[in-house]
Amino acid sequence: MSFVVSDLRIRIVALGDSTTAGTPGFLSPLEAPPAGRGDETSQYSWWLMHAHPEWNVMNRGVNGERSDEIRARFARDVLDVKPALVIIIAGVNDIYQGRSAGDVIEELQAMYEAASHAAIRVVAGSIVPFNTATADQNVRMRAVNAWIQGHALKDGNLTFVDTRRAVAHPDNRDALADSPDELHPSADGYRRMGEAVLPAVERVLQYPT
Repeated sequence: MSFVVSDLRIRIVALGDSTTAGTPGFLSPLEAPPAGRGDETSQYSWWLMHAHPEWNVMNRGVNGERSDEIRARFARDVLDVKPALVIIIAGVNDIYQGRSAGDVIEELQAMYEAASHAAIRVVAGSIVPFNTATADQNVRMRAVNAWIQGHALKDGNLTFVDTRRAVAHPDNRDALADSPDELHPSADGYRRMGEAVLPAVERVLQYPT
């Protein structure tokens, strides 16, 4: 199933790293212009549009990027596009590369504030697990995720989604339920991410329940 882009559709930006891009099954439009390449179902954004064809969910994920690198392109990929809302999932590569939870939180807060100043609503996802993570990496990921969830309780422009739980093994929140490479969700995992994000986006867009 493919989606025809129309200016009449509701514009949403999916911003992030590999877990937004759809790695390893899909290369995002930023990675393989102009439309991306690979298994379309290996993107949570595809599953959102599958549920709502009237949405244009723009995949702005780049494999390997840290939160500071994602923030550096926030103006181009979000503010200049003027979406109805932005979905932000970032920070796993910071943790993988040894940066602190505080480093990630600082970058996320800056992006949340930039969106708020531009009157763009934010759906904030938690960092998803990877199977090779050390105990220390999991501690730092959990710290970031707890901050996001807590911040959403105080920030009326922010809606939290536990995307980590959506793709995690039912018996181990620190491992993926299914992964082709031990680092990223499978296409079915991206489907579960989409299903987790979907009701939050619907609430922000004030769809009837």
